[in-house]
Amino acid sequence: MTPILMSWSAGKDSALALDALRAGGEFQVEGLVTTVTEDFDRISMHGVRRSLLIAQADALGLPLIEVRIPRAASNEIYEAALARALEPYRSRGLRHVGFGDLFLRDIRAYRERFLAGLGMAGVFPLWLRDTRALAEELVRRGFRAVAVCVDPRQLDGSFAGRWLDAAFFADLPTGVDPCGENGEFHTFVVDGPGFRNAVNVELGPVALRDGFVFADLLERSAGAAA
Repeated sequence: MTPILMSWSAGKDSALALDALRAGGEFQVEGLVTTVTEDFDRISMHGVRRSLLIAQADALGLPLIEVRIPRAASNEIYEAALARALEPYRSRGLRHVGFGDLFLRDIRAYRERFLAGLGMAGVFPLWLRDTRALAEELVRRGFRAVAVCVDPRQLDGSFAGRWLDAAFFADLPTGVDPCGENGEFHTFVVDGPGFRNAVNVELGPVALRDGFVFADLLERSAGAAA
C-alpha cells in the first residue's frame, strides 16, 4: 500500500478521514501530523492539552509528528515548521498527506499548493460527503467526541464541553454546519473505531479566551470514577 501521513486536528473529521483511509486498502497510514502551540503546550486552535494528544495517538497505535509553532505564528513560520516536519518522510519517498476537509475549496486549494511545492499531494477521503450524514455516522459507529472550542459568533458558547451525541446535533441551530466545517466548533475524539483504548478525560473549566469559548479537558486516571 502507498504510505501516507494524516493531518491530525484530533477532532471528529480527522478521525473519520483516518478511518476511511485505513479501510480503503490503498494507503498505509504512517503517522499523525499535528500543530502544537509551544507557549501553551496545546493543540493549536483546539486548545487541547498535548498530554491528551499523545494519549490519543497511542490509543490509535500511530506515531505522532508534532509541528511546533509559537503563539500568533505567521503563516510563513507555520509553513516552514510544517515543511521541516514533513521532510524526513518526503526524503524517504512518502508523497501523500491525508486531510479531513469536507467542502471548503479555498482551504483545499491552499493545502494542495503548499504540498505541491514539496513534491507531495493531498488526499481528501471525505471530500463533498454530506455533513449531516457524516454526523449521523459519527454517532452510529460509536465515535465519542467532545466539543472543545466554540466560536460564539456562530454558535452559542453553551455547546462547549458537550458530547457529540444525537441530542447535540439535534440542538444545532439552522445555518450551523453539522460538522462545524465553517469553524463553528472544534472537537476532540476520545474513542471509536480504530482506538485500542479510550482516552480518559474529564471536563475542566469552560472559559472565553481570544474570542472563543474553550472547554478544557483534563486527563483522568483509568481507574477513576466517571
